[in-house]
Amino acid sequence: MTAQLPAPLTAEYLLPDLTGAERERAARVESVLPAIAAAAEAADEAGALPEGHLKLLGDAGLLGLVVPEEYGGLGGGLRDLAATTYTLGKACGSTALAYFFHCSSSSRGLLPLAALEAGLYDADEAPVVRAFAERVLHLMGTEQKAIGNFASEAVKASNANVLIRTTATRADGGWVLDGEKSFGCLSGSADYYLVTARREDVEGLDALTLFLVARDSEGARPRSPWTGLGMRASDNNGLVLEDCFVPDELSLAVPGAFTRATSMSRGSWVGNQIAIAAIYAGVAQGVWDYAMTRTMGASFADTGKPIASSPMHQVLIGEGERHLGEANLWLRRQIDLEASEPPILPKHEVVQSWKLAKGAICEHAHEVALTALKMCGTSGALMGNPVGRAVRDTAMGLVQAFPAERGKLDLAKMIVENEGWAGLTTTDSFTK
Repeated sequence: MTAQLPAPLTAEYLLPDLTGAERERAARVESVLPAIAAAAEAADEAGALPEGHLKLLGDAGLLGLVVPEEYGGLGGGLRDLAATTYTLGKACGSTALAYFFHCSSSSRGLLPLAALEAGLYDADEAPVVRAFAERVLHLMGTEQKAIGNFASEAVKASNANVLIRTTATRADGGWVLDGEKSFGCLSGSADYYLVTARREDVEGLDALTLFLVARDSEGARPRSPWTGLGMRASDNNGLVLEDCFVPDELSLAVPGAFTRATSMSRGSWVGNQIAIAAIYAGVAQGVWDYAMTRTMGASFADTGKPIASSPMHQVLIGEGERHLGEANLWLRRQIDLEASEPPILPKHEVVQSWKLAKGAICEHAHEVALTALKMCGTSGALMGNPVGRAVRDTAMGLVQAFPAERGKLDLAKMIVENEGWAGLTTTDSFTK
């Protein structure tokens, strides 16, 4: 008898070379897909992450996907994260985005630990850094708590993705936070908010500090509901902090500790950003599968042939396949650059590649959604079905983090002037 091959997983659309361990983790993701897909249309209409989704992910161990096993996690890496956000994106882009923002919090544990290993902290700093990093990882792994990662603010800087104006002021036994975060998923639904702020008594990037704010902390509340074009069910309502006290044990306020940690990233800023782009590629794959099934399943009344056999539809099919293939090629290449051991390219070249890859992936994903719209016609152009959601969700990829045009400009400056757009900056470093 011929041996039965294991059933293909959604993650294998993206990474056909999954290891055994990666496949086991991907199977956990596959187990939650039916419930997430079933709730996607209603969640988009309501503009809120379904109440049971975080528990569903936690029960599957997935809130600790990229947390080392010694901290209660599954021990996955960047390949696992990108494969997971891709898979979730195929079912529900909003859930995938919210999940990514949770998983991105792991960098605030992993990078400081790597910086400790590299000897970047002195004897007084090291215990504080280690305690905070391990606290983040244990929350995500051992305790399966959801963490919303809040850095972005409404104010902008010409030289950085994010300008930090949220302040941290020393108080007895901790710190008092004041500010407003404009972007960050799981607002009102995460167990903790991971907040980036700046110490008022420290200048420049060394002022950047990190805090774990419990959801029910006095002085912490979501902003007004966000009614976005797409990714509507990601609980992306922002965060308001007013005289919010955070104890020392939930703080990483050592001057320069965060910026030293980010130097350990393989990619841009804190790394793992490629997993955001993977969401949009997953959305594109999902809507393409829907459009092809719908078009192949419908027939012309006079000939009985599939509608997909018409010359117009065959041109659209060719275009859609091209855009889908190019999105996946860019995505796989960037994952390889950021995850391969030993590294394929030096860090600055990896960052340069990311500047192009993000825009290329998201633009191709949006073109797939638009092609699916054309294939399915007026009767398929519904607000909440996979076509309507994908057109709106992939449109958010055109602006999230940075548009393709910004990435191209940044790449050119890096090549020509050895200067690029920063990840984070602070008010004082911006005004000087």
